[in-house]
Amino acid sequence: MGTATARNGSTATAWRNWAGNVTATPTRVVTPASVGELQEAVRRAAEDGLRVKAVGTGHSFTAAAATDGVLVRPQALAGIRSLDRAAGTVTVAAGTALKDLNRALAAEGLSLTNMGDIMEQTVSGATSTGTHGTGRDSASIAAQIRALELVTADGELLTCSEKENPEVFAAARVGIGALGIVTAITFAVEPLFFLTAREEPMGFDRVTAEFEEHFAENEHFEFYWFPHTGNCNTKRNNRSQGPAAPPGPVSAWVEDELLSNGLFQAVNTLGRAVPATIPSIARVASRALSARTYTDIPYKVFTSPRRVRFVEMEYALPRGAVVEALRELRAMVDRSGLRISFPVEVRTAPTDDIALSTASGRDTAYIAVHMYKGTPYQAYFTAAEHIFTAHGGRPHWGKVHTRDAEYFSRVYPRFGEFTALRDRLDPDRVFGNDYLRRVLGA
Repeated sequence: MGTATARNGSTATAWRNWAGNVTATPTRVVTPASVGELQEAVRRAAEDGLRVKAVGTGHSFTAAAATDGVLVRPQALAGIRSLDRAAGTVTVAAGTALKDLNRALAAEGLSLTNMGDIMEQTVSGATSTGTHGTGRDSASIAAQIRALELVTADGELLTCSEKENPEVFAAARVGIGALGIVTAITFAVEPLFFLTAREEPMGFDRVTAEFEEHFAENEHFEFYWFPHTGNCNTKRNNRSQGPAAPPGPVSAWVEDELLSNGLFQAVNTLGRAVPATIPSIARVASRALSARTYTDIPYKVFTSPRRVRFVEMEYALPRGAVVEALRELRAMVDRSGLRISFPVEVRTAPTDDIALSTASGRDTAYIAVHMYKGTPYQAYFTAAEHIFTAHGGRPHWGKVHTRDAEYFSRVYPRFGEFTALRDRLDPDRVFGNDYLRRVLGA
């Protein structure tokens, strides 16, 4: 859109997130075509007494981006700005989708070191909420940021890195949209490499007993437990010399499309309609996946299509507590009347130095629980959250949770550092909303 559109705003329509559990009706929507237009939109919103929020692709399950004021769609601010091979960095506009960044980097013979399992999000949305994959030594996408720029509440453009505005850099890499609107991010990148993935079914008792061993022996280890069963599926990703040996087209279709999307959609629909069928379905589904090994470039191994819509809660726990918490979760499901059709996902991350990163200051493991879209999830998530918070868990900023500022002030040692910076950068809460009021305080 041109300047006039960015100035005046488009006709407001209701915004809905990917899962459909969050909606908002902004006063106006802007799609700036330049950083200057974005700065003007923020200044005008402040003059009009309206709050401003940027949305990516709506893959968060919380209302972090919801607003009744000015909704900024940054998708026109997209693409690689610059590539510095000597420094090993790429600077990319904030509205760029991760899938587009991954493909562009691969074409240049480069890659991010680690990433999550989907790549539909914008780079700014993914990093601002702390999106992560799994890794023994390599951390979240935000931890791979080397510099970023953001438009602050007064419409100014602020650049920050370890050397420039370091106190902002320490917080804004996972800023939850509270400090400003990110316009560009500089990531560390490295020469393209191969990963060999080994997927293997494994019993719950074995994988939990051997969790630390699997973690230590693999660069990227994760597993899924199927509730109502003693069955898990493990995935180990490790660097290799190649060459590429991707799954054959038939195998890929069966595993990634039929079992993980098509059939999974069908059985979840059945489970939603007839919950009593879920334990039997889970036993069959957990045995349907077979062991396989394949090799490819990173984004083709780390990520996979996710077309079955769901609602998710994920908590970051001290890594040493994850096995006990998972066993408690299994015991809770077994003794309850709950019927859970989605597997539970377990991943890891090393400690990082970002103020509100879920892995800030501690080695971390994640437990993610999901429910099929349209299925009541509150009872399951409430019981799971009770277990996770008993272990000092930190909820993912973009996934369902009920915690508030008082809780976060106890589980994040640097919480006060973040809120003090917010008071300095946005004293009038131009970037505020109800979600931020709950999680950060007034």
